[in-house]
Amino acid sequence: MDSRRVALVTGAGRGIGRGIALALGAHGWAVVVNYRGNADAADETVQSITRAGGRAQAVQADLAAAADRSRLVDATLEVFGRVDLLVNNAGMAPRVRRDILETTEASYDEVMAVNLKGPFFLTQRVAQAMIALLEAGSVEAPKIVNIGSVSAYASSLNRAEYCISKAGMGMLTALFADRLAEYGINVYEVRPGIIDTDMTSAVKEKYNRLIADGLTPIARWGQPNDVARAVLAIAEGYLPFSTGEVINVDGGFHLRRL
Repeated sequence: MDSRRVALVTGAGRGIGRGIALALGAHGWAVVVNYRGNADAADETVQSITRAGGRAQAVQADLAAAADRSRLVDATLEVFGRVDLLVNNAGMAPRVRRDILETTEASYDEVMAVNLKGPFFLTQRVAQAMIALLEAGSVEAPKIVNIGSVSAYASSLNRAEYCISKAGMGMLTALFADRLAEYGINVYEVRPGIIDTDMTSAVKEKYNRLIADGLTPIARWGQPNDVARAVLAIAEGYLPFSTGEVINVDGGFHLRRL
């Protein structure tokens, strides 16, 4: 079994998840790189970590499926013998953006299953494993980080299901922070703003224009590494007296200005 700390990062094949996985790997963490469908992207993440001297393992799992969630946790414990950090990063936008008056049940169900139901029950399963590992003396101060979004409070009328899922992530964070504090398991939400990833590539021109017009006090796109640094600070234990905390990584978007 590997003696170094182990992070399970969902949706780590590309985008924000890859940035988080690479940052953790560079700081000595062993990383489980979860992915749903893009095995090549996940393998690239693994290879980048191993080339830098770290250790990583790709594990396919669809977080919307209970059997896959269990298999993901079992694989993590089988390969590494422990889990010190869970990063609930995997998420999806609706496949087709529709006005809220036209949102379909199928799209709603799919987005909520991936973005909210999956993280809820994966967190439940990992928390149980963390408690057992703590009682066995195998880990110290494990942590859980949920990757939210400014869409938790910023209305986007053509992707209502995504906004609702991210609003739910805020309460998911609060509930597990409350429940797990007695075990010394702190839970956080990192809330990105406009981040340059595949998910935002389709609206690149729109956000370029909005940023240029002053949408965010820090007038640039965020990068996956901006989010990764916030997660790394949590992982390395720099916020030991905080739990249930929301950390905005949004260029100041959350500020209200006149």
